[in-house]
Amino acid sequence: MSQLEYLGDATPFATQVHALLPYSPLFEDLSLAEVGLISPFMQVYRAQTGQEVLREGDEGDFMLFVIEGRIEVLKQAGSNLPRLIAIVANGKTLGEMSLIDGHPRSATCIADAGTVVGVLTRENLARIILEQPILGAKILMALVVMLSQRLRTTSAQLLASLDQMGRPYDELVDQDGGFV
Repeated sequence: MSQLEYLGDATPFATQVHALLPYSPLFEDLSLAEVGLISPFMQVYRAQTGQEVLREGDEGDFMLFVIEGRIEVLKQAGSNLPRLIAIVANGKTLGEMSLIDGHPRSATCIADAGTVVGVLTRENLARIILEQPILGAKILMALVVMLSQRLRTTSAQLLASLDQMGRPYDELVDQDGGFV
């Protein structure tokens, strides 16, 4: 995030963030008061058009909330050029997997327009959980539901792609039973 323009904590953006909540699966159930409570725990940055926000393979322990603008999500496809897999707009989040598991970024994200993002780190999420346990539980539950929905969608897309290619499913069988 060091290459992005730092704008401070999210407190001055609380009303703008609250207005975006209907578009955010992660934060849609938060009240304006709850947004006010988490705002000091989020830092805000501005990215210019074409500026890299996250890089596939980089370490990460934070997620982003798009306050304004758009971000293109690109995934490296073997030795081919990266492929556009999503466009993330106002109110949406990205980077949740690294926030939870601390593993390297799974995609590269580039600002498609002048973009302002709120950043929630793993450390600050832990502080929210300790200082505001009900709010922390609400955020964690929303994260689990959102990631579960994404996994279901991805699994369905994978099977549809395998059907189109005429590939058997048996190579996908999970021997540990963790998919159900």
